[in-house]
Amino acid sequence: MNPTTKPEEPADESRDNEAERAVPAAADKNDAPGPSLAKDSGESPGAGGAEGAHRADGAGTDSDDGDDGDLLADDLDGEYTPPPSSGLAAASTALISVLLSLVALIGTWSGKVIAERETLVGQIELGQTGTAQQQISEIYGDAWHATALTNGVFAVLALIVGLAALGLPQRKSWVQPFAVAGIALGALALLISIGMYFDVFVSLPEPPPAAPPTTG
Repeated sequence: MNPTTKPEEPADESRDNEAERAVPAAADKNDAPGPSLAKDSGESPGAGGAEGAHRADGAGTDSDDGDDGDLLADDLDGEYTPPPSSGLAAASTALISVLLSLVALIGTWSGKVIAERETLVGQIELGQTGTAQQQISEIYGDAWHATALTNGVFAVLALIVGLAALGLPQRKSWVQPFAVAGIALGALALLISIGMYFDVFVSLPEPPPAAPPTTG
């Protein structure tokens, strides 16, 4: 009995059918849309970075322009604040006021020279012919009044300088007390000078009355 063999044609047909089914499947896989790795032409990385940089630069420029505009507006409005003063002028003026007031109270070398000059002028004018009253007035009184006038001038200067020190910008706490002290001492020296000039405190000496003539 001959062994039976399987027919080859059905096998060939099944293989052909599988091959035909595989071809459309591969075609379908090829036609399926795959993930796109590239971005759109308008959204490239370089374009995005350039646009971001442009935006950053634009923002910085706008802010800078705004600041410049604000500063210019402040200057135009007159709201510019000057730098603070060092206060050296006020301190120096206060010290000068105190020194001038002390000089007016104690006396100066210039006042002494002026007094001596008045004494010499009185002696030259009177000579030996003047009376005792005239000698006292011309030699002693004029010198006394010249000294009082000189001290009064220094007292007025002390007052003016002290008031100026109070008006200047101050940086130290001791400036105002010194200025006030200079004004107070200057006012006191001025009062004393006025009293000396008009002989309020001490009057000029008077000569003794002349003795009556004796009759022989």
